[in-house]
Amino acid sequence: MLNIKNISKTYSKGKVKAVDNISLQVKRGEIFGFLGPNGAGKTTTIKMITGILPIDEGEITINGFNIEKDAINAKKNMGFVPDSHDVYERLKGIEYLNFMADVYDVPADVRKERIDKYLDMFSMKEAAGQPIKSYSHGMKQKIIVIGVLLHQPPLWIMDEPLTGLDPKSSHLLKEEMHQHCSKGNTVFFSTHVLEVAEKLCDRIGIINKGKIIAVGTMDDLRKSQDSSLENIFLSLTEGSDIDA
Repeated sequence: MLNIKNISKTYSKGKVKAVDNISLQVKRGEIFGFLGPNGAGKTTTIKMITGILPIDEGEITINGFNIEKDAINAKKNMGFVPDSHDVYERLKGIEYLNFMADVYDVPADVRKERIDKYLDMFSMKEAAGQPIKSYSHGMKQKIIVIGVLLHQPPLWIMDEPLTGLDPKSSHLLKEEMHQHCSKGNTVFFSTHVLEVAEKLCDRIGIINKGKIIAVGTMDDLRKSQDSSLENIFLSLTEGSDIDA
């Protein structure tokens, strides 16, 4: 589903290598957790996957489509929840959702069914008629998540998607992730809450100083030791600022 092959990214005219020749294969039907300390290259990697940043070296394909050579089809096959809440705040919630549905060519009858479903699921029906600028942090997160789910892309890329969500909404989103993957789809998921990653993810990748230092299931990462993901993460990233 997501194939990252030997990608690199430098800043400051090549002086700073944020991502250093990393490769990952994220399979169909799995929730893949992507963790790393501050400055590890995690956000840069996600921005290259989504086409926000150009790739200096290497290539990324999404469901067979190259993100640089065939960007439109690659982006049609993914939905992206960023770690910020940059959204069109002058729009009402329902206007934003219809805009997102237009971008991804979701038919009118299908979009209405999905919009109603997700607004009800995340308790946003009343708020949908209000300007987004009036929303709380959590409500903005919900409207962004709903906008991503509308076209039901095979790959969800979620950068800290649970931040700001109330416990019920967080639980519901995690259930949606599981259901999405049960249909042969994929979630590429970043979080700073290691306990969530440990319970939710089928496999985990850890990036540090621009390099992938570990990839595998929890059993793979433990290497027969009875240890939590937090202890494994701290051990592997010793000496780095901790923020998965």
